[in-house]
Amino acid sequence: MSLLKRYKPTTPARRHSSVINFKEIVTTNKPYSKLIIRKKNMAGRNNTGKITVRHRGGGYKNMVRQIDFKRNFSEGFKVITIEYDPGRTAFICLVSDLATGVKKYILHSKGLEVGQKYDTDSEIKDGNQIAIGSVPIGTFVSQIEINPNGGAKMVRSAGNYAIVTAHDGKYTTVKLPSGEIRKFLAVCNCVLNRIGKEVHNQVRYGKAGRIRHMGFRPTVRGKVMNPVDHPHGGGEARNSIGMKYPKTPWGKHAIGVKTRDPKKASSRVIVSRRAKKR
Repeated sequence: MSLLKRYKPTTPARRHSSVINFKEIVTTNKPYSKLIIRKKNMAGRNNTGKITVRHRGGGYKNMVRQIDFKRNFSEGFKVITIEYDPGRTAFICLVSDLATGVKKYILHSKGLEVGQKYDTDSEIKDGNQIAIGSVPIGTFVSQIEINPNGGAKMVRSAGNYAIVTAHDGKYTTVKLPSGEIRKFLAVCNCVLNRIGKEVHNQVRYGKAGRIRHMGFRPTVRGKVMNPVDHPHGGGEARNSIGMKYPKTPWGKHAIGVKTRDPKKASSRVIVSRRAKKR
């Protein structure tokens, strides 16, 4: 049975909707209570209360699962369950440290199976965490560290993977999902194989209500606003934006302008920037 489940067109909303068939992989619906916390929904606001991300708010109230991105297992771990995490696109795994018996949550990567034991040494096996400098060229990797022992920071969403392209001394060159080619220190850890739930981007939500449950509010186009609300607003009937370039509601460039600081320290490890959006 496929991981993607399509509904029969019993209603207009069901006609083009699909969901992930959790029964195919998720083994329990009850999370481990010691590793969940309640977090208030900030609705796109920062620590001072200002909205920094628009069109956020509402949604279903969820408990946050505490994920261990460092995966410091001295003798490896054993997978206990595979669970759904409402706060992220990927599945998560409850694992037990073979040395101490402590239970932790980690991201589910393709190849992890319930009941299996996994090492933390240099063995090339799906689901193992090893130094990226020890990975053969052409291998799919995920959950990559930017700084040694800093925990996974990159390639953590459902179905994503990066490709190891070259080894050069103390650096390893990796092609990221965005298309950017970047160097990482060879001692930085990564997880072999891609993140699970690779059909996530094929889900069709079918109706607006499912998006609202995820915490997204309606987005209004700038050209249908009034001039006081947006640089593209005003005019009678359907008008083009009337500007030389797209702008944000605050009058700044919206497309095609470089926002990255050219003096940023990490620029020296970027071999090739990602392709521009067309």
